[in-house]
Amino acid sequence: MRNSFRLSTSLAAAALVLITGSCALAQSTASKTAGNGTYIATDPLANVRYDNRFDVSLGAAYDRMKAGPNVLEGANLGGLDLSTAYWFSKHWALEGSGRAYLGTSGAGAANAYVHHGPFVSQYLFAAGPEWLGPHNKHGAISAHLLAGGSFFDAHLGNVTPETENFYNNQIAPAAIIGGHIDLNRSSRWVFRLTPDAVLTHYCINYGNKTSQYDVNFAFSAGVQYKFKGKR
Repeated sequence: MRNSFRLSTSLAAAALVLITGSCALAQSTASKTAGNGTYIATDPLANVRYDNRFDVSLGAAYDRMKAGPNVLEGANLGGLDLSTAYWFSKHWALEGSGRAYLGTSGAGAANAYVHHGPFVSQYLFAAGPEWLGPHNKHGAISAHLLAGGSFFDAHLGNVTPETENFYNNQIAPAAIIGGHIDLNRSSRWVFRLTPDAVLTHYCINYGNKTSQYDVNFAFSAGVQYKFKGKR
């Protein structure tokens, strides 16, 4: 009887060890095979390089200007900024920019014939050197000095510029001084901010027939694309 009890106890203990070992093995196997795969980290900026030959950018643009020599209310104009650059080296490029703006302006005179809030437009075409400053894979800061011309158009219909104290419709010298703040989104696509000072030299052919230099603020926000061709 006693031997039978000892045998039963030994068999029970052996069975318990076997069950425990099987459960541990099953848990270990499950832990190794659990999950849907391995997470692989990727860096979309890993291939950012500053060795491209061409780039082009397009942005929504803002321009503040004076429509006449004595107009106290500035004109807030909106439009587009299209620019491109050809890089000769890592730090120097030839940049060209074309910009078109349209908006309304206050008048510089007060009489019965004055149009309130007339539309005015300004078109800028300029080119010059661009310099690449501090940069890394996340972004870059560059500076440019562009010279060219501007075309001013006051949409007055039959009303003369003298009535509104506006500049005459004309082509005049212009310069753009500023640069770009670039935030890389991939090796080719860039989010671009462009703050600038715009210098224009318009004149009037009535009254004292003077000319005037105006310095105003311009800003654009858009995207840049770097073409695959390398220097």
